[in-house]
Amino acid sequence: MKKILFTGGGSAGHVIPNLALINELLSDGKTDVCYMGTNGIEKSIVAAKNIPFYEIRCPKLIRGGGIKGLWKNLKIPRTFSQAVKQAEKGLRLFQPDLVFSKGGYVALPVLFAARKMRIPCLTHESDLSAGLANKLAAKKCHRVLTSFPETAEKFKNGKYTGAPVRREIFSANRAAARQKYGIPPSQKVLLVLGGGSGSVAINQAVRAQIKKLTEFCFVLHICGKGNRVESTLKNYAQEEFVSDIGEAYACADLVLSRAGAGAIFEILALKKPSVLVPLAGATRGDQRQNAEYFRKRGLCRVLPQDNLQALADEIERAFADHELSLRLQEHVPENGTKNVLLEIEELLRL
Repeated sequence: MKKILFTGGGSAGHVIPNLALINELLSDGKTDVCYMGTNGIEKSIVAAKNIPFYEIRCPKLIRGGGIKGLWKNLKIPRTFSQAVKQAEKGLRLFQPDLVFSKGGYVALPVLFAARKMRIPCLTHESDLSAGLANKLAAKKCHRVLTSFPETAEKFKNGKYTGAPVRREIFSANRAAARQKYGIPPSQKVLLVLGGGSGSVAINQAVRAQIKKLTEFCFVLHICGKGNRVESTLKNYAQEEFVSDIGEAYACADLVLSRAGAGAIFEILALKKPSVLVPLAGATRGDQRQNAEYFRKRGLCRVLPQDNLQALADEIERAFADHELSLRLQEHVPENGTKNVLLEIEELLRL
């Protein structure tokens, strides 16, 4: 039986695609897997799936933050070295045949430790512009697999595969899911997603304009842990978290979401019209680039975070955008899950 250690974290977008691959690998009974990461979002997500987890402590580059951020960044070399040593201990315990990374600062010491121990590595970059961790790790990996063809061209060992997408998002029954949330069969539904922990900006904008929104649609609001508020408003349902995201997607006629690559590729795979709100502020701009890439191809609408006061009007226009729906039906996404699994199989045979 082959052993694969998965790593990647810091956000749900680095973990969920890994789970899409893990579920496929475990289904054939020929592969043993474990996960290595920090005591962050990756641990809570993976623990719910009963997958063995090795915890390490990893330094994170602070973008901005003034003197305090600079002071923390100066400690990175020492704490990174400690993280590599912790990763080595976990690798010796599990003895994987392959390390697969989804990027993020969590993955970097794991990849460095694996290369030091001569364990083959693959990494996957979700975004159009590569993250710092994958840029630094590229030479440690056999290949850098990518969600976008343009991204692969930026690495000597890059290969375009598409993005891994969870199989379970396709399996929900629309009528049963709508009945679960009390949605009338003929009602248009806006699904609001804010990422793994919710989005303060999106939550505030939706609630500020909820009366106008519920005049023309039912709002299913996944608001994030601890972000639920009291409401008896008609045509409005809140959930902090849903265990079956496929049911939420099945209800939706339109999706309002951040522009993380994982969310975008799931939305496109389901051919759902969307309004994307890229993350603003202390960010490298990856969400804005992702969103613009697909907006230019006519596969989504984009609303900047600084224009959220126009949210209700934009949602109403999006529901009426029939050309967007037609383009989505014609769009044929790459089977990223299958393609990445083929790369894993190929490397395991070497």
